[in-house]
Amino acid sequence: MAATQADYQWAYSIMDSSRVSTFLISILLIVYGSFRSLNMEQEAREREKEREKTMGLTGLATNNSSAENNYFAGVQTLDTMQALCLPLGASVSLLVMFFFFDSMQMLFAICTAIIATVALAFLLLPMCQYIIRPCSDGNKISFGVCGRFTGAELLSFSLALFIVCIWVLTGHWLLMDAMGMGLCVALIAFVRLPSLKVSTLLLTGLLIYDVFWVFFSSYIFNTNVMVKVATRPAENPVGIVARKLHLGGIVKEAPKLSLPGKLVFPSLQNSGHFSMLGLGDIVMPGLLLCFVLRYDAYKKSQLLHLGETGLPPPRHLSKVSYFHCSLIGYFLGLLTATVSAEVFKAAQPALLYLVPFTLLPLLTMAYLKGDLRRMWSEPFIVHSPSKHLEV
Repeated sequence: MAATQADYQWAYSIMDSSRVSTFLISILLIVYGSFRSLNMEQEAREREKEREKTMGLTGLATNNSSAENNYFAGVQTLDTMQALCLPLGASVSLLVMFFFFDSMQMLFAICTAIIATVALAFLLLPMCQYIIRPCSDGNKISFGVCGRFTGAELLSFSLALFIVCIWVLTGHWLLMDAMGMGLCVALIAFVRLPSLKVSTLLLTGLLIYDVFWVFFSSYIFNTNVMVKVATRPAENPVGIVARKLHLGGIVKEAPKLSLPGKLVFPSLQNSGHFSMLGLGDIVMPGLLLCFVLRYDAYKKSQLLHLGETGLPPPRHLSKVSYFHCSLIGYFLGLLTATVSAEVFKAAQPALLYLVPFTLLPLLTMAYLKGDLRRMWSEPFIVHSPSKHLEV
């Protein structure tokens, strides 16, 4: 019986509270970020339509282009070259943090705090809009050169700044996770993958990047560079300033900061045990799921348009959307990565499992549905149904 329990110890470890939290939070962040992105896109298009109606514009092609430009003004759409260069840029950043962390840790901590404040404000904005709606008329308040902001935006920013300040003073893991969640949602919402081709290139390159730095970096640098950078704490900026001002008491109280490049979940069953998942293992597959969610919405709108013109919908439609397929694949990939980490008792490159489990079922499903060619290059190009009828 003892041997059997030892053999299946990994199964009990997977059901640990830290593992379950990792699964639930990562999936919720991807789903929420993807739908938040879709809502932003739809709201932008609705505002553009209202603007066109009020101005009485004509010229459909120009208007559509204007709508695209207005919407993507605050969004970064990756092209093929950027997708190819991103793993290289990530490798350079990793090496910089590995070799120069001690001399640049204050800069890293300050930049992280600023970016995390903005991202966390974006995460908290819907909640603040709901809270402040009964007592606000929605008018924006001018702050001169800083711009104009609604009451909800000011409230969300104030809350985010308060959370980040408390994190700097305490270094608590829960506040670090809150900042990491804000970064995940903001990146998924504001970064776009325009096609399945760019998605495939990006995820394949990042898979190679993840595998190299986790498995092979120790042969070159005598240590696991990825794990070293992810787990290395930074000096507290408050402590550094206090040391320069010779304030000894504050220096002793200022804790070291674990930068929010990961989500950390401690175990309730095993004291001192925790699960860790890098933000890239959430954001990068999340960008793919956001892309397929947008394609599902686009395809649904096209079918509604066909219904209005009297054309019958295609017969090969299925209730299982591309988003559902990819989300199930992400869950299975995360489960496989967790089992591998428990079986081999070593850190695993999560993208090694997440990328095949999300990308391959998606490519197969797109091929079977006949959408692969369109999704690969120009998935959101509107084709006029009248031209198809003439052919």
